[in-house]
Amino acid sequence: MAGQMIIVGFEGDSAGDAGVTALVEELAAGRLGGVMFLRKNVTSLARVREMNEVFRGSTPELLPFITLDQEGGSVERLTRDVGFTEIPNAATVASRNSPEDAEAIYAKMARGIADEGFSINFGPVADLNTNSKNQIIARFGRSFSADPDVVTAYDAAFIRAHHAAGLVTALKHFPGHGSSTADSHEGFVDITRTWSPDELDPYRTLIADGLADMVMIGHLYHAGYADGDGETPSSLSPRWIDGVLRGELGFDGVVISDDLEMGAIRDHFTLEETVTKAVRAGMDVLLFSNTARYRAGLSREILDILLAEAAADPAFAARIAESYERIVTLKARIR
Repeated sequence: MAGQMIIVGFEGDSAGDAGVTALVEELAAGRLGGVMFLRKNVTSLARVREMNEVFRGSTPELLPFITLDQEGGSVERLTRDVGFTEIPNAATVASRNSPEDAEAIYAKMARGIADEGFSINFGPVADLNTNSKNQIIARFGRSFSADPDVVTAYDAAFIRAHHAAGLVTALKHFPGHGSSTADSHEGFVDITRTWSPDELDPYRTLIADGLADMVMIGHLYHAGYADGDGETPSSLSPRWIDGVLRGELGFDGVVISDDLEMGAIRDHFTLEETVTKAVRAGMDVLLFSNTARYRAGLSREILDILLAEAAADPAFAARIAESYERIVTLKARIR
């Protein structure tokens, strides 16, 4: 059960590489739930397909989460350099196309992703483009609009297109990164003075409409939603995950973290603190890019922490069991 909660990045770009073989062994043993592709892992589409065939073949009864970020624009793992058809960023798509036309654009992209053997695309971006100087959202045109209704319409188009291709999606970056004045990749991000409740509107609507498969939690701090134990980011916060996302918005699906090796986390928490706080906060899937300090055995380190804490605390073990049920339910949809 605990192994299903872990997704890690890896070294290697072909099925025979040591990093790939190691992950296949972990997947087959049930000690790992999925893998994350970065651009460094993609040198040809043929090699990607071979790796994904091996990943899928390792656990045929409970398929792994095989994940990537393929938004369009600058956030793409599959590029024209390897023969994949690129599309514009979200801002450009929305400015030039209706939601119906955008769905056709995303449908073509999603079919291409599915053809390579992936099961999850980390998108769409549900952030509002409310800060034109934002370093990580506005700068790269990753948001569809500053208007929550417009964002919702294009997010829905993105999701429907991926569902038609048999893919799972992940709304991001809850509770909203578009108004921030800093980049959580680099360090602590305080949204207390910039965040607005309407940044939750796309999540609220898409959850109510049954279109939210996963919700990805960002590493964002808001003093008004503090948990009383210091400056805890949303990804480690029971107030945000159990309180707002599950309680207020009614989301009962899989909650996944943004990369837990970003500066906002790694500069302030140990690996053990990160893992245990995230699970206690209500996180179902722990995502580690394994890029801050690559370790071939990172997934084992995470698993050992989960198992040790579960052995010492029945409430923590119960959290793992809850997450497992949600993960298995979602994995049943993968094809």
